[in-house]
Amino acid sequence: MNHPFLNSTLRELQLFARSRRFWTTFALVVLIFVVSGPYGTLEKMTLGVRFGYWLIVHTVTWAIAITLAIVAEVLLRKHLNHTLARMMIGSLIAALPIGFALGVIDYAFRGYWTEMDSGLHRALFALPLCALFCLLTYMAMHRQIAEASVPAASPAVSAAEPSPAPEQAASRRSEPEILARLKPQNRGPLVRLSIEDHYTHVVTTRGHELVLMRFADALKELGGTPGLQVHRSHWVADAYVEKFKRDNGKLFVITKDGTEIPVSRPNLEAVRLRFGHL
Repeated sequence: MNHPFLNSTLRELQLFARSRRFWTTFALVVLIFVVSGPYGTLEKMTLGVRFGYWLIVHTVTWAIAITLAIVAEVLLRKHLNHTLARMMIGSLIAALPIGFALGVIDYAFRGYWTEMDSGLHRALFALPLCALFCLLTYMAMHRQIAEASVPAASPAVSAAEPSPAPEQAASRRSEPEILARLKPQNRGPLVRLSIEDHYTHVVTTRGHELVLMRFADALKELGGTPGLQVHRSHWVADAYVEKFKRDNGKLFVITKDGTEIPVSRPNLEAVRLRFGHL
């Protein structure tokens, strides 16, 4: 069954399972806990038992935290722009099942429930660990998550759909690749691109949309559209540059839709060469 939510969730879980960087981070964290022996485990457990205890604790807690973080990351994409914020919400919610899991693990190793016999107390205890896991996994994996979150192109055209005419096919081939990432109603001549967190804000004559991809990769998908990167965070199509203005010594591009875009100092010469004396 082709379900967008399940597909996105499984794709990101597979990304973690295949990531050497993630497993290296996981192994280092387990090693730190085994060597330091926090929460009394250094005094009460031998090295072998301590290793088994912390390996099980981290395997279970990371699995729960990452699964819920990915579920939240997928579900909240349309409501929150920042990947870390979406993952953190899921990780903190994971504190409840993790609190119960910690109680079960402690009982298995020690034969009795710890002093935190309340599930709520264990959940509160797990909150900082969940936040730590989320930060570590985000730092290790945020770029891969952003790339995996970009919807894949449809693998095939339905057999019932008629083939485009040769001139239509040629027109599609000449279109910038980035337009294929937009909703059909937003596809049109490109006006400008800007960075917004891990997204690229794509503006066309027909609308605008956030695309989850690196700005540098977005620039590679502009095809032959004449334009110029005027700032490390902004690209503007030549055809939609209306005028320029200076404000306190800084140069700004004014597009035909009235947007003011700053020109960074390293790009001043390129702007002068493209648009003449400013």
